[in-house]
Amino acid sequence: MQEIEMQLDAWTVERIAYLRSLKSPSEQQLLLVLLSEKNDEPKNEKKLSALIKFEKASVRASKARQAVNNLLHAEEKSTKEAERKARNHRLIQQGLLIDFASLEDWNHGELLGALISMAKSDSISLEKRADWKRQGDALISSKEQKL
Repeated sequence: MQEIEMQLDAWTVERIAYLRSLKSPSEQQLLLVLLSEKNDEPKNEKKLSALIKFEKASVRASKARQAVNNLLHAEEKSTKEAERKARNHRLIQQGLLIDFASLEDWNHGELLGALISMAKSDSISLEKRADWKRQGDALISSKEQKL
């Protein structure tokens, strides 16, 4: 065992030690461990060399998969973060509208009830909504100029 291990590089020796600790190594990993322990057959060196190359390629592939997963996860995370920030911004703006309309003394139930009543009302015309928009835009504009 020592004779072959002396010929192995540090990475391979560490990897073999790691593979020995696995509960269920693959067939190739198990064979790599077994061949690294045999020192009586020179023909095993070629197999051992091929298995070492295979294990190194497997490790590189695993690292590449992890890098791709990290990139995809980072993109997903930044998208969720942007959505969360946009939602928070929208909620803050809607809260400001309550303050601008001097309705901050109304409780949540009153505010929601009034909004539901307005939303369900069939008698609100497009002209009335346009009038509300003009009034609201003017108030928002004046409040923004004061800030």
